Amino acid sequence: MITDRNIIARRAGWISILVNLLLFGFKYWAGVSSGSVAIIADAWHTLSDSITSIVVIIGIWFASKPADEDHPFGHGRAEILAAVIVGVLLAVIGFEFLVESIQRLRLKESADYGTLAIAVTAASVLVKEALAQYARIAGNRSGSRALKADSWHHRSDAISSLVILVGIFLNSVAWWIDGVLGILVSVLIFHAAYGVLSDTLSSLLGEKPDKNTINKVMDICKRNLDHEVYPHHIHVHSYGSHAEMTLHIKLQKDISLGDAHDIASHIEDGIRDELNIETTIHMEPLTGRPLSNFTSEPDPGPG
Repeated sequence: MITDRNIIARRAGWISILVNLLLFGFKYWAGVSSGSVAIIADAWHTLSDSITSIVVIIGIWFASKPADEDHPFGHGRAEILAAVIVGVLLAVIGFEFLVESIQRLRLKESADYGTLAIAVTAASVLVKEALAQYARIAGNRSGSRALKADSWHHRSDAISSLVILVGIFLNSVAWWIDGVLGILVSVLIFHAAYGVLSDTLSSLLGEKPDKNTINKVMDICKRNLDHEVYPHHIHVHSYGSHAEMTLHIKLQKDISLGDAHDIASHIEDGIRDELNIETTIHMEPLTGRPLSNFTSEPDPGPG
């Protein structure tokens, strides 16, 4: 299903692809003309932005497919996988240029920067930062993790271009500046890869519900019910834009099965309406003294 969220994300992806292809051409030209490994590395870093934007668009397209018999929770995690691919590509690119930059230092090779290199690098800083801000805003509006990861990619490219621009003016007093800049660009790329992967892998592996969600569930469980309800063992399973919750509740032993079912349905409806989360509730008899706290952790008591 095509939604406003998907339209925003796809538009941002296509803009990124077109702008980065143009920047790659100019940067590569400037890098070859000056013999700079740092600028050529920066050019390939920019081209990788186009590649990862294609990955983002494919991930968003796949994630927008509705649930089917084989995927009852939808395809939302495809977008998370797309963000992981972005992070891995960043890491590979960083490693390649780290090796090349060290080789340049070993051979004592320097670059011959000129006006073209300065102009292209300065323009790259401005354009890439603008793309980073655009992708960040579009990612927040659409809720797309992959698009937010792409924003980090743009930002890392802008920073690497800025570092190179500073280094260009030091080249006349330090022959080794180009190789060192190449290493710095590689480190920045590694940092961006770490930021993308740490966020997306955490989501993929599963995260505990935030305090606001727990408090909302507590409030819904206490609201407009004739019986005391003690929720615990709250877990949220994210599938991109779709989320499922599993929840245990303890109820007094003497209430009827019908009343217990009505209570569970009331809570499920409240969570669906207020949190947009589908919930499955496991009901347990309350034994011993009432629970004093709500918790999202497994309950150590009986039941």
